[in-house]
Amino acid sequence: MNSDDLPRWLNDPRRGPVVMGILNVTPDSFADGGKFISPDAALAHAEAMARDGADWIDVGAESTRPGSRRVSADDQLRRLGPLLVELRKRVSVVLSIDTTRALTAEAALDAGFDVVNDISAGRDDEALFPLIARRGAPIILMHMQGEPATMQHRPEYMNVTGEVSRFLTERIGAAEGAGIRSDQILIDPGIGFGKTLRHNLQLLGDLPELAKIGRPLVVGTSRKGFIEKVTGEAAATGRPFGTAATVAWSVARGAAAVRVHDVAAMARVVKMVQAMRSAESGAVS
Repeated sequence: MNSDDLPRWLNDPRRGPVVMGILNVTPDSFADGGKFISPDAALAHAEAMARDGADWIDVGAESTRPGSRRVSADDQLRRLGPLLVELRKRVSVVLSIDTTRALTAEAALDAGFDVVNDISAGRDDEALFPLIARRGAPIILMHMQGEPATMQHRPEYMNVTGEVSRFLTERIGAAEGAGIRSDQILIDPGIGFGKTLRHNLQLLGDLPELAKIGRPLVVGTSRKGFIEKVTGEAAATGRPFGTAATVAWSVARGAAAVRVHDVAAMARVVKMVQAMRSAESGAVS
């Protein structure tokens, strides 16, 4: 998807799911920390993901893995450096900045990024929602119980789907109250962010319920630890089989976007699921 197509995609009920490639410009991300910390390595990886079928690339300079510590906006911008401007020159796909900080988000938008992806759903920085409203940019609002440093310390819910749904609905209301248009909001249930294996599986099973909120649903399961608890795939393997299964399931059950590390393989998974869905609806002869 070209960045010019984003407004139409956000509001077209016939939209197909998009593949969002992950670019971590960090020394400590759980799946690929340090691999793309240099601008040259990051740019080469972004170009490769675009060639491999990414419709969208999500760029982050702060690891939010379980147990991680927060990174200031200044440190995020030092990590991003010249990458922000250069990336927009190199790829035409949608670009999002994965940050909770208004200063980082503003720098990315100034450099031509399209979307802000906020794991705190506007709770970390009170300046973020007003910035998004002024700029008219889309924003992804994610559910997370607790903070990255502590979120996996015995997370508890009475009804995880109901609580995540209510949280996302409330944050949509808060965003709209700050002047952000409803049609610019996407939502993410936050798989692995303050959830046990049972919570993650329940949310994946209930994706159609979350889709009823009425905004595009972003799902990120790629390489996450809960997969190993089911399949036995260690982190070092990239957990490809469990990731492929969860990506296929998510697309089949209403995800508008899937956030992945292995773009080439997962783009094919998405394409195959879409072909089967089209055949089921009679759109393919």
